[in-house]
Amino acid sequence: MTKKELSQLYYLNHEIEQERRRLRELEAAATSVSPKITGLPHINKISDKTAIAAQIADCRAVIEAKLKLSVVEYNRLNRFIASVDDSLMRQILSLRYINGFSWQKIAFAIGEHDESYPRKKHNHFLKLTEIPEQKNL
Repeated sequence: MTKKELSQLYYLNHEIEQERRRLRELEAAATSVSPKITGLPHINKISDKTAIAAQIADCRAVIEAKLKLSVVEYNRLNRFIASVDDSLMRQILSLRYINGFSWQKIAFAIGEHDESYPRKKHNHFLKLTEIPEQKNL
């Protein structure tokens, strides 16, 4: 598995947070007298409320879909991590890709003081486990 594949849960969770912020903005605009929402065309007050309500519904649907995808990604990541034989490497992978820890936090969590230790161990592990790309002949 590549770093890009392992990082998908992290990026997906960031997308969900962005959508949640957008939802809060839309909900606040729906309750205010003069809504100010970026990206919404300027139209009359009655239509504004209707457009905002539609965007709120869409935003909620997007969040729900991404949450479901997040669960699938979380399970896929956990299955991969569980398949790793080395306990220390499982901890490093879990702390990095499930918990989103920095290399320094990971080092402290596993009893090291140098952040380069878990990072180098991680990079070496991925180099050994990555399948080289097939070249089209």
